[in-house]
Amino acid sequence: MTDIDKTVVVLGATGQQGGSVAAALRADGWAVRAVVRDPSGHRARSLSAAGVETVRGDLGDPESLRAAFSGAHGVFSVQPNSGQAGSDVTNEDEVRFGTTVADLAERCGVAHLVYSSTVAVGPTPTGVAHLDVKGRIEAHVRDLDIASTIIRPATFMEILVDPATGIDRGHLSFLMSPDQAMQFIAVRDIGRIAAAVLRSPDRYAGRTMEIAGDALTGEALAEQLTHAAGRPISYSRLPETLLAQDEVLRKVAALADDGRLAGSANLDALRAEFPFLLRFDRWLAGPGAGRLERALHSTDMGSASR
Repeated sequence: MTDIDKTVVVLGATGQQGGSVAAALRADGWAVRAVVRDPSGHRARSLSAAGVETVRGDLGDPESLRAAFSGAHGVFSVQPNSGQAGSDVTNEDEVRFGTTVADLAERCGVAHLVYSSTVAVGPTPTGVAHLDVKGRIEAHVRDLDIASTIIRPATFMEILVDPATGIDRGHLSFLMSPDQAMQFIAVRDIGRIAAAVLRSPDRYAGRTMEIAGDALTGEALAEQLTHAAGRPISYSRLPETLLAQDEVLRKVAALADDGRLAGSANLDALRAEFPFLLRFDRWLAGPGAGRLERALHSTDMGSASR
């Protein structure tokens, strides 16, 4: 028996993770209801064109969420990240939003809640506030009387081709040492995993899952980027001078060093369970090709726009 003809509510559907979940659920045949702040906005209208029902809702307004959750079979919960550059969301806002979504899902009789956390969360605090808030939300979800699954995505592959990493200048600078392996996941695959979880509630309810699609050293990243870009791209860890100036970044780099942010997912088991998971080279040649091309020419485009 399947619940695939029922409705799943997706938070953050105009963003990367929620958008990937909405797309994967629609591809599976689910009815999808996206909670958006402005249904008339460009991204919301794109969702509507893809067959997603959009309803006005605000994480700061529980009553609007209650109306959106009414009659829903599942909820995918992801919140604005308090650690994101330029975000006006505080750490306490994120906790309040995440716990409110979970509470309302329980009260509205939702059958299955999927919460997206982060790879670094574990039994002890990380010391990085915007990561530790997700641990607090996880604990709250587990205390509720609702079938739930918590996924902990590894670092997004998309981050590696952000122009800020420097690849337009022929160099990638990131968190780990050149010979240290770190796990990554394509955002597309987060959506596909969430859809698979909702499709098989008996298999996944009650589980906390660290998810990733590949593990690469800095040197391997440079090699694969060089091949995909058709030009040399080197790699180095973020400069110590930069880490010394930025306390949060320094703590995050330390989490990569001690393995908590580097990830420890069992990739072989994950690939057996989710055969669609992309390795980095396949992502670069497929869904990531456009992002890579834009990143490689970001300096040229920036100059042309001035």
